[in-house]
Amino acid sequence: MDRTGRQHVSGHEKFRSKSMSVDLCELESERLIGSPTGALPFTIGFYLAFRLFLVLLSVRIFGTEAQTGVEINLALNFLFLAITIFCSPGRGSGLFADLAHQKSVRWAFIFLGFSGCSLLWSSTASLPAAVAYWCAMAADLVMVILLFRAGPLTETSDSLMKGYVWGACLVAITAWLLPAQSDLRLGDEELLGPNQIGYLSAFAFFFAQYLIRKKERGWGLAAILLAVTLIRTLSKTTIVAFLVSQAFLLVKDKSISWRTKLFYILAALVLVVSFSSLFASYYDVYSNAGNQSETLSGRFGIWAYILAEAIEKPWIGHGFHSVWKVIPPFGPDQFEARHAHNELLQQFYAYGVFGICMWILIYGSLYRHIRRLEPGSARTFFFSFLIFALVRGLADTEPFDLSLPLWLIVMITLLIEHARSMKQRANRLLTMPSMSIG
Repeated sequence: MDRTGRQHVSGHEKFRSKSMSVDLCELESERLIGSPTGALPFTIGFYLAFRLFLVLLSVRIFGTEAQTGVEINLALNFLFLAITIFCSPGRGSGLFADLAHQKSVRWAFIFLGFSGCSLLWSSTASLPAAVAYWCAMAADLVMVILLFRAGPLTETSDSLMKGYVWGACLVAITAWLLPAQSDLRLGDEELLGPNQIGYLSAFAFFFAQYLIRKKERGWGLAAILLAVTLIRTLSKTTIVAFLVSQAFLLVKDKSISWRTKLFYILAALVLVVSFSSLFASYYDVYSNAGNQSETLSGRFGIWAYILAEAIEKPWIGHGFHSVWKVIPPFGPDQFEARHAHNELLQQFYAYGVFGICMWILIYGSLYRHIRRLEPGSARTFFFSFLIFALVRGLADTEPFDLSLPLWLIVMITLLIEHARSMKQRANRLLTMPSMSIG
């Protein structure tokens, strides 16, 4: 009996020791990952935005080759993935089961897998570069999933968004300090296009707007900087997409008072009037000296050529990273396209009919997922974000990822599910008294 008792105490203390070590691991993870000011999600969010500037920084400041800047960017991407894996404890496995039940996430993973398989038949100019870019896209997705697996959802997403906004603001400030391009727009003629800056600014504006709607303080100034920077880039497609999505938000969101809506409209008008002389000067440049990537006729030429090429391989397409240095230069300025400048056409060219189907199913399932939210402010906001991506995709896109990156699709899906579960929990608590009385 004593022997049994001693074994029981020993087992109990062993369990308690193991439990304490798990708790310490979880507390450390919460400190690094889950807290609202957690270093890791904030840093990764900052990197996801600021990496747009890394090539320019390495070339103009440190005097390296552009290829070196790309390699530094990729190295940082994989370094952050390794850090995230190291800092993520072995818990939260239920997240993967939750993700597997969401159609938008499943299709996002199918897209990632198919694009990876397409490397086997890709017409890319450099297969090692294509593999590296695909691995970087996959690393983005895995990093974000591991962050959410390790820490509380809302705190982790807020911290990641804050880091992203800070990174985008730093890029915006730097863009203002750079000499204007020959066409009067922000950016660098060779290394940093105005469309890239505009897209980043609009994207980060949505994150700042989300934080403001959560009553987070101090993000209004960042939102103003990002909105003004977007207009200053004169990125036509992104500006139109931004205005359409924000107009939808103002019309549909009943939680915004009419006075606040009027203030936003007047602020937009003041901004347009302030840049009116710049708009007029840019219109002159656009009409008389616009390059192949800027003018509408130039875009038509790119679309026509890439569509003709896509029809030649209609089923599985030309593969991942098969535009840059593969499609011949356009126009007298020898413009080299990095993508099709239309998201649906880009998917058709890269992945054929399968690409079109994946595009429809990803955005369609995300749309249906957003609709599952009860009518209200959150639902309107996510619809606005989706509208922005779809409208921008009509005349611009990304060379590898979707206009709504795969990691963001996962984050939006998780935030929607969290909002729905909180609402269902609140409804159950409201019905519990009546059930007990009955």
